[in-house]
Amino acid sequence: MSARGGSAAGGADAGVLSTALGVVLAFSLAAGSWEWFSTYLGVTLLAVVLAFGRVPVRAAAGYGWHLAAYSLVVGLCVALALAPALQRWEWLFPMAGTRAGCVQAGRYEVLHAQAALGNLAGQDAEALAFAQEQQSRVAVNDCLAATTTRWLPVYALGVALLVGGGAWVWGRARRAE
Repeated sequence: MSARGGSAAGGADAGVLSTALGVVLAFSLAAGSWEWFSTYLGVTLLAVVLAFGRVPVRAAAGYGWHLAAYSLVVGLCVALALAPALQRWEWLFPMAGTRAGCVQAGRYEVLHAQAALGNLAGQDAEALAFAQEQQSRVAVNDCLAATTTRWLPVYALGVALLVGGGAWVWGRARRAE
């Protein structure tokens, strides 16, 4: 039994299961617009990893691989948690030129909605405006979601490098004591 109340194998199983669950959820959520439920899932998986996983011990065999795996899983969890915010907040996702193209896609959908209605567009201007706004919003959200999904691995890898570097430095400091 470990100090945390479970067996060492049970903790490893929870880490493996949460990693597998995280990968499946990442792929399923990446299909459309990133929603706030992704943040909940990412935070939940991160809590499972932090509760049941352990930062690898520097003296253990395979330290580098264990540290890389632990860091990458934490990076995945944080990326899942941040995805909706990255999609919605320009200050958090400042990639030059990515948002401008999405706005253009929204403008195109406004014109497309009007063209699809043809002669009916002149009969109810309010309904046309609503349809145009909805089509534009969907197009912009889909574009931003695709762009976010494309750049999300960069954020996940950045977090993994920070976690791995921090754990490596922490492990060296503990050995020096």
